Amino acid sequence: MLDTLDDLDHRLIALLRDDGRLPTATLAKKLSVSRGTVQNRIDRLLRSGVLLGFTIRLRSEVEIPAVRAMTLVEVRGNETDAVVAALRRLPEVVEVHSTSGRWDLMVEIRVQDLATFDRVLRDLRSIKGIANSETNLMLAHYK
Repeated sequence: MLDTLDDLDHRLIALLRDDGRLPTATLAKKLSVSRGTVQNRIDRLLRSGVLLGFTIRLRSEVEIPAVRAMTLVEVRGNETDAVVAALRRLPEVVEVHSTSGRWDLMVEIRVQDLATFDRVLRDLRSIKGIANSETNLMLAHYK
């Protein structure tokens, strides 16, 4: 699907990335197309999985989760898809990235307290297909 995105799709995505709450009419005006065109594009991008949804961004000092961590994951064999699917089911996992090098995945975890963090880490390590992991707590945010 990514190879079938045209210029209008890319411009629409850029506007939504900047402000996901823009009304369809405003998007249409900025893109010089009809509201129906914008709505059809958004619907198609959602159906195809290019757009996964809409979210909010908070300043880091406003964010509620007190404990943030990055877990590096080594996947056993060809089980990456199953591992990623299992990670996505954990609500405390906010991002999953594939990586190059020694580790296969990088997983960001956000939780309220260390007891919850301990449980999530145990849940993560019990996922079938995870061969090894290394977790680092994120302490301060500089940028």
